[in-house]
Amino acid sequence: MRAVVVTELSGPDGMTVQEVPEPQAEGAVLIDVRASGVCFPDLLISYGKYQIRPEPPFVPGAEVAGVVVSAPPDCGLEPGRRVLAVSHVGGYAERVAVPPAQVLPIPDSLTFEAAASLIVNYQTMEFALQRRAQLRSGETVVVLGAAGGVGTSTIQLAKAHGARVIAVVRRDGAGDFLRELGADEVVQLREGWGEHVRALTGGVGAQVVVDPVGGDAFDEAVRVLAPEGRLLVIGFAGGAIPEVKLNRVLFRNISIVGAAWGEFLRTEPAALAEVHAALLGHIERGLTPLVKSRYPLADAAEALRDLETGRVLGKAVLVQEREQ
Repeated sequence: MRAVVVTELSGPDGMTVQEVPEPQAEGAVLIDVRASGVCFPDLLISYGKYQIRPEPPFVPGAEVAGVVVSAPPDCGLEPGRRVLAVSHVGGYAERVAVPPAQVLPIPDSLTFEAAASLIVNYQTMEFALQRRAQLRSGETVVVLGAAGGVGTSTIQLAKAHGARVIAVVRRDGAGDFLRELGADEVVQLREGWGEHVRALTGGVGAQVVVDPVGGDAFDEAVRVLAPEGRLLVIGFAGGAIPEVKLNRVLFRNISIVGAAWGEFLRTEPAALAEVHAALLGHIERGLTPLVKSRYPLADAAEALRDLETGRVLGKAVLVQEREQ
């Protein structure tokens, strides 16, 4: 079978498309892959900078959707079943073997591309907004890095939970796109953005700020929180890991809340099915997972380069040229 193989830990440049043996599927679900999500964990693992650090050569790919080829008899996933799976690695291939607990059925109404896009970003943000931030209908959510995959999924899910959304974005020309996605307001990430956000909230501030960026925007993100506001720390796409003085947390009565979905699943694996069910409920009520960029499997390195340099709006997926 064809697969994208990381031959050296130099990022997308260290990837090649090769013929490799099919994965060993004993005790696992063997999936015929139709779409693979392109996400930051895939990029980080290609540099050896992710918490999972396989030695080359290996096949990256944490998000897949496809059709069950074979499965253990007691797992309830019969051949032909349409599924998505949290693969961690191995997803940039024509087939992948995944433990049954990490495979979830999908309805016929959901395309493979949309299903593959649900896994890292949407699962993370449903967990973050609902469980970690305990978002309530009517609250205001500020979304940093709003045009990326985490940002766009946050906008959609925050609106699904009944929130008002202020999207904060660095790149020019994304305003109409973000408003069409559901953002009530769009603010450019430039000097004075925090004052603009405070003005849009009547000087009160936001109840929730979602920060997948870190870096220079972090201090201002803390400042735009309302009393009893929650800053959701999702990641550090900006590179730098910021620090906060705890006296600010104390005297302003705010919370800094971490949302590390993958780490949470290590101790609470049942949460995967719970979050999946919540996402399917949002989809039944009208949410459409956003896929803006599609690449053939052979162009996986290009897809990751585009993700790394900020050329991907929303979510990118790798598609397999096989009958859906």
